[in-house]
This record gives sequence, C-alpha cells and structure tokens, in this order.
Amino acid sequence: MASRLSLLLMLFALLAMGIVSTVQADGETLAFAVVSETPKDKARIAAKVSVNDAVSDMKLIASETILNNLIWKKLEICHAMKLHGYKVADGFQVVTVHVIDASMLPMSLQTFAGDCLIKKAIEVAPLVD
Repeated sequence: MASRLSLLLMLFALLAMGIVSTVQADGETLAFAVVSETPKDKARIAAKVSVNDAVSDMKLIASETILNNLIWKKLEICHAMKLHGYKVADGFQVVTVHVIDASMLPMSLQTFAGDCLIKKAIEVAPLVD
C-alpha cells in the first residue's frame, strides 16, 4: 500500500513539474505564427497566429531588439515561427522569435502554411528563368 502511494505521489510530482515547466516567465505567452502577407513594415508584420490553439489574424509587433535580429530582417511571406511575447490591444508584442519548419507548427496552422507555400511556389516559379 505504501509503495503504491509513493508511486502515485511520484507520478503526481512529475506531472506537476511538467505543467509548471510549460508556463512562461513573467506571464509571457507561447505562440506560433505564419507570415500571411509580404512584410512592408518590419515593425508590424501581418501573420496568422496560434495562441492556445486558437488561430487569429494579428500584427506581430517587434521591439528594437527584435528589429535588429537577423531572423526578423529576413522574414518573408509563409515563414513559420515560434514566438514568446504578450498579447496587446493591437497585436502580439514579440519578445523572442525562432524560425521553425512548417511541420513543427500546431495542426491549426499547418493547413494555412501549406496553402501559403503552394501559392508562393506558383506565383514565384514562373518568374525564375
């Protein structure tokens, strides 16, 4: 009986540690995004953003440190990203950014990313040559 109880307590502790480790520091939110339009203003980029598996159109708002990031400078339509930041009234304030493969996106964004890449290939491919 005592061994079962200790086993259950250990499992509960491991589960609790896993839940705690997914919470971001200082209330930061984990989000995934796909650039939905050709970026014109690098400070505000239009994207499909998934937060807690709810997808919406948002503007990604870059701080000065993000604007100087080489990843951010090279963003193009259809790029997939993993972001940490804060939801604000006019979009999503980006604190950190990582470009990822579209297959690493949540399922809620993979269809959009795939369609975007196909559309980009059809529009750009005839221009090569």
